[in-house]
Amino acid sequence: MCRDVKQGTATSTVLIENDRTRVTEWRFAERGDNTGWHRHAYDYLVIPMQDGALEIVGPDGIITRSDLKQGVPYFRKAGVEHDVMNGNDHSFSFVEVEFLEPSAGRQ
Repeated sequence: MCRDVKQGTATSTVLIENDRTRVTEWRFAERGDNTGWHRHAYDYLVIPMQDGALEIVGPDGIITRSDLKQGVPYFRKAGVEHDVMNGNDHSFSFVEVEFLEPSAGRQ
């Protein structure tokens, strides 16, 4: 996730960071906890650590619900802008992997 995050209530812990990748665990203790508004500077993937839902607030203010399954990743390109909220009545977490180097086809 980019470094210009506006403070949210979710907790992030960087697990690995090197020249090629950054791996961050995001924990949401309760419903409504959020990452804070941010724009992704890099391509990334998200791996949910349990089944659950995230509510994504887009630049237009529309909230989209994403139902996720434990261990099933999804990928997004750089440039995504949003705030991510816990849409569950229980805690939720995911691991985010950012690709800090451009792909072979993008330079």
